[in-house]
Amino acid sequence: MAPALSKLAHNQSAIVGVAGMTAALWIIAYGKMSNKKRKSGYEEKIQYTISEKKEKKANKAHVNSVFFKQLRALLPILIPRFWCVESGLLLLIAATLIGRSVSDIWMIQNATVVESTIIHMNRAKFKTALLKYLAALPAISVVTNVLKWSLGELKLRFRTNLTHHLYNEYLNGYTYYKMSNLDNRIANADQLLTTDIDKFCESATDLYSNISKPVLDIFIYVYRLTVNLGGKTPSILMLYLLFAGVFLTRLRRPTGRLTVEEQKLEGEFRYVNSRLITNSEEVAFYQGNVREKLTLLASYSKLRSHLRKFLEFRVSMGIVDNIVGKYFASIVGFYAVSLPFFSDNHPLLSGENSGQRLQAYYTYGRMLVKLAEAIGRLVLAGREMSRLAGFTARMTELIKVLSDLNKGTYERTMVNGNSLTQNGSDAASASSFGPNKGIMCFEDNIIRFEKVPLVTPNGDVLVKELSFEVKSGTNVLVCGPNGCGKSSLFRILGELWPTWGGKVTKPSRGKLFYIPQRPYMTLGSLRDQIIYPHTRDDMRRLGRSDEDLLHFLDIVQLTYLEQRENGLDAIEDWIDVLSGGEKQRIAMARLFYHKPQFAILDECTSAVSVDVEGKMYSYCREAGITLFTVSHRKSLWVHHDYYLQFDGRGNYEFETIDQDKEHFGS
Repeated sequence: MAPALSKLAHNQSAIVGVAGMTAALWIIAYGKMSNKKRKSGYEEKIQYTISEKKEKKANKAHVNSVFFKQLRALLPILIPRFWCVESGLLLLIAATLIGRSVSDIWMIQNATVVESTIIHMNRAKFKTALLKYLAALPAISVVTNVLKWSLGELKLRFRTNLTHHLYNEYLNGYTYYKMSNLDNRIANADQLLTTDIDKFCESATDLYSNISKPVLDIFIYVYRLTVNLGGKTPSILMLYLLFAGVFLTRLRRPTGRLTVEEQKLEGEFRYVNSRLITNSEEVAFYQGNVREKLTLLASYSKLRSHLRKFLEFRVSMGIVDNIVGKYFASIVGFYAVSLPFFSDNHPLLSGENSGQRLQAYYTYGRMLVKLAEAIGRLVLAGREMSRLAGFTARMTELIKVLSDLNKGTYERTMVNGNSLTQNGSDAASASSFGPNKGIMCFEDNIIRFEKVPLVTPNGDVLVKELSFEVKSGTNVLVCGPNGCGKSSLFRILGELWPTWGGKVTKPSRGKLFYIPQRPYMTLGSLRDQIIYPHTRDDMRRLGRSDEDLLHFLDIVQLTYLEQRENGLDAIEDWIDVLSGGEKQRIAMARLFYHKPQFAILDECTSAVSVDVEGKMYSYCREAGITLFTVSHRKSLWVHHDYYLQFDGRGNYEFETIDQDKEHFGS
């Protein structure tokens, strides 16, 4: 035993080989075992779910026919026309890649010449060859950096085109609302519309370069080597390319799935953080900071566990990639390049002296090394393709959901776990009760509900049949307990929710205005707050002026805001600058500006004094704005003609307000 160990100790190559193989196998095996054992304490303490479909089996992202079909569907968005700037950049990248390959061959040949002059101690030829080599370097540098610029510009244009396309779909009508409130196939649209778009475009652009350059190098070097050394040498490397590509592609299959999961968990972690910011006041009142910290850490723990799992997988694959794609490729390259030099009857090398054979070896050997590197890069490009498959699947899913929503189709997981699929085109169904089974008609100066059920997107029936009619000039006070159907009524009026039956007659969208209890303040100037969602150009086209806006501010008693520096052009973070009452009064000024036929006021004057409130309601009647008001203030009864009261048990009452009617409320 001792002599054997002594012999092994003297064989350094065997020791290094055995140790390296053992370490590689241990790392791969340890990564798999640790992933099974690892469990975070936070995940055990806190359990939560982000709205998404659970029963539907997730589509795994692989480099297969589905991936290429998805990518082909995305290409018309990235490259809108055959002749466009993007196609020109693709041609420029192809040209610079050819220039890079030609530069590499030129540098190999001329570097060999420089080294040959040094070996032969020929000073005159050395100076000439060195100056020639030096003179070409600026041009090669320009080619390299033009390639970098082209890739960067192409990625930016891809992202711009895809961003514009997706936002056109996302902000078409109420699609953005439906995605968040009706359809729950996508939990974090912001993640997809920002980070994922950027990573997809970066991956697609890099892949074009990482595949085109090696393919071009392989073609050029195979041709040059075949002409000078024969076809056997490059054929060996090409066979190795085929074997290594198939082998590594099979091993990389989990990459796409892991990439999709990583982006999902990143979006989930971001959502949990933004949720705390949105509800910070409520959390503070409950003193829920410790509980929220546990939720945040649980979300991060899930992300961390997956990132560690993905990291260990990449390390394991990196070991195999380096061995198969780089080092074995170099060994195969050494073997292949040795064949013509060991041949006794090679037409180009057999009659040469040792110096010429050395120069030929350096020239063709370096070409072969470059060929081996190109093959290795092409093999490793499969790893990036697997990653791209994950991003492509995410982009395809987003585009499909946006397309469905714009067609009137949504999918939702019910509370009982069943799936609700709403299809706006499903008119052949025998049932008259279901999403979008109701009739929506448009007519000015009237709102009429005829046997319309109030149903939530989850399928909960709040009121079986609601019927009433309100003409312009007749204000209605809407009241009832929470969850009775008030908000559902307004969401159907605003076309945010589908009608499940009956017939709704109403003015078109632009003639109906909604003001919530917490009005939205946009980014921009004081003028922008009043005319939202119009722009200044829209205001001018409507014939409105700043004097009109000042008049509206005077009605709501906010003229002091205009007296600040820059007046209506003042730009502030209005959400923080204005108090709750000021925001509500700005929203009323916004209503006066738009002057719709009907307005829905949802507790929108709860923070406004009674005298200012009365003045605003009086102006609405003067301006011909008919109001649907949700409020529990007794002081508002005098400004309304009818009341619509829900009892929270599916019943309602629609009656005229007269002097004998008892005014309920506070």
